[in-house]
Parts: sequence; structure tokens; C-alpha cells
Amino acid sequence: MYKTKIIKIFNIKFLDINPAFVSNYFNKKIFLVFPAAPTLADISNHKIYHQALKKADYAMFDSGYLVLLLRIFKHIKVNKLSGYKFLNLFFQYLKLNNKKLVFTIDPNKEASVLNQRYLKKIGVNKINSYIAPKYDSLNLQDIKLLKEINLIKPDFVLTNIGGGVQEILGLYLKVNLKVKTSIFCTGGAIAFFTGQQAPINRFFDNLYLGWFIRILFNPKIFLFRYLKAFRLIFLIIKEKIVIR
Repeated sequence: MYKTKIIKIFNIKFLDINPAFVSNYFNKKIFLVFPAAPTLADISNHKIYHQALKKADYAMFDSGYLVLLLRIFKHIKVNKLSGYKFLNLFFQYLKLNNKKLVFTIDPNKEASVLNQRYLKKIGVNKINSYIAPKYDSLNLQDIKLLKEINLIKPDFVLTNIGGGVQEILGLYLKVNLKVKTSIFCTGGAIAFFTGQQAPINRFFDNLYLGWFIRILFNPKIFLFRYLKAFRLIFLIIKEKIVIR
């Protein structure tokens, strides 16, 4: 049996877990993040974002690029668990537990409608949604959101907004909410299921090609973003990694 490990990289607690056992964490009321390679490569310039990652209960190995760098330069083999794969497992869980209340934080009305439609299609009966305003990552506050979540008391909060901000929002919720809930910062991964993003499936995800499909689907947004990730090579080479 594969033993679950904590791997500390940049003082972030990455959870190396067999995907078959990730459902054990769904109801633990924890704050999970799924940092992408481009944002990890730039953490030295985004201290608040880095702080949010460090204060998350766990980070998942969403980035196939990071997984490959660890294997090549540090000889450390870990399980990749992308936001896509995590949500695929989570949605299977929700199908069997359709009385659970899911609260989605969405970037706009169109995404909110599509996300609700998809969740209802797979049998999730209890959904509340919130359209996020444009947040200031340096001084993020949202009293209205806190009041809604405290009132509704959802089992799960899905932040479906952009990486680099959603993690800061997730930490804000973890610190300020009066109710305990699971906070999953899976960002745009739900859009793979609703059709708003590139048509990624298990085949491409298992081959670590999600980034490539995203570039083909929308090169103006994703090409430059992924080019920035090359800097991560030098950061990983220099990093002292702790495994426990």
C-alpha cells in the first residue's frame, strides 16, 4: 500500500497521496489548495499568496511539471492529483451523498449558471452560489460572503475563481468563518466539466498534458502563463525538500 506522505516544498505542505484514498479527506473540514506551476514559479514576488499556500492544511500536486521536476532533479516520486482528477473523484462522491450542501464561489454569472447546471445534472440537490467581486489580493475582505456562508453552513465551499487570488480568499474564509467547512481551491478546474475550458479528459490528464491542451484551446491566455513556469526548474534545484 502506498503510504501517504507530507512533502514540504517552499514551506508548503504538499500531500502525496494515492488518489484512491483522497475521498478520506472530503469531510475533514480542511483548506486545500492546488497551486499551478506558473504561480509557484513566481511566489517570491507574491508574499501574500505564498503565505496562503503555507497556511493551507495541504497543497495537492496539481502540476505535472512540478511532479516531473521532483523526479528528475530530486529523485522524488509523488502522485499527481490535479484539480481535474480531484473534482472527478469529488463529484463521484457527491453523486452518492447528494444531501451534502455545496457552496460555489464563481467568477461571473455565466460560470455560475453552468456550474449549477452541471452539479444538478450529476445529482447534487443542495447548491448555493456566490458571484465573487473583483478582489484586491493585498487587502482581501468580503463580509457579505462570510455572512452568507455562516448562515447557510455548507458542507463544502468550492472557489472557482483564478489562481493567485482564490488561495488568499480560502485563507480569509478559514480564518474568519464561524462555521467549519471544507474549502477546496480548485479554481477553473470545474470548467473542464462544464465545457467553459479546454476539453481535458483522463487520458490527457494522466499524460500530464493538461497545460498543452489549455494552450491549444486559448493560446493568448495560457502560452505566456506557462512559459513563466520555466523558472521553477531553478527554484526546485536550489530547494531543500523535507519528507515526512
